[in-house]
This record gives sequence, structure tokens and C-alpha cells, in this order.
Amino acid sequence: MNLKSRDSLLTIGEVTRRSGVAASALRFYEDRGLIGSERAGSGHRRYPRAVLRRIAFIVFAQRIGLTLEEIKLELDKLPGDHAPNRRDWARLSASWTSRIDERIAELERLKRGLTECIGCGCLSLDRCRLANPGDRAGARGPGPRYWLGDPRS
Repeated sequence: MNLKSRDSLLTIGEVTRRSGVAASALRFYEDRGLIGSERAGSGHRRYPRAVLRRIAFIVFAQRIGLTLEEIKLELDKLPGDHAPNRRDWARLSASWTSRIDERIAELERLKRGLTECIGCGCLSLDRCRLANPGDRAGARGPGPRYWLGDPRS
């Protein structure tokens, strides 16, 4: 490795400071194959600067509900021979619009459910006897049926 490429690598502390992600999380992501590092002669991890974009992607993807397995599948679509560019990221995120819309709808249902019966079938609130007489929601299956999207009847 030449001096220029060695200087362009970041220590785990630098990546932690720049990304806001704990060192333990970086090691975990690396163990899962989400990011990669090189080992210095001392055995310490050194990360290429491009890892900061991958970490930002991981954090964002987790916030919209992707699992680590899904994130890995998405990251595996990125080029291995160069740092991803705007087109690479756009192609990767194009399918997320529907996922984000679903998440928004789920959060709206949750918000409504905070003050109304969520169709859990518990009948523990006075309002449930009015909104869910005879535990109609419970007949549709387990869990908070209205929150899961079942229509009220």
C-alpha cells in the first residue's frame, strides 16, 4: 500500500466520530458483511472513506424498517470497483417509495390507535365496548387488527 492510500484510510475512532455510530456497531456491521476494513500492521482496523456513505445508508435503511439482511442485499448491489455515485444510490433507493408509504400509513394507524380502540380484542377500555362490541375484531385473528389495517365494521 502506498503512502497516499494509507493516508486515505480512517481509524475506527475517526469513523465513529464522523458517522456517529459506536465502534461496537461498526464491528458488528463488519461481522455481518455490511462494511469492510483493512488491517494495519498492528492489526487495527482501517476503513476507506467511502465507508461513511455505506454507514449513513445503513442507518437510514434501518430507520425506514429494513432488516440487516435486507440492507446487506441492497449494499451487495453497489459497485465493488469504485465508490458509489449518485446514480448508484438512486437506483438502490428507487424501490423504497412504497416501503416508506407503507410505513407512513402504519404510523398514521398507530397515531389514531393511541386515542381509539386499536382492535386488540381486549375490551379493557370503556370505548372498546362501543367500538368493538362482542370482540368483533378478535374474530379476525390475533393482535391489534385495526392497527394492522383491518377495516372497522
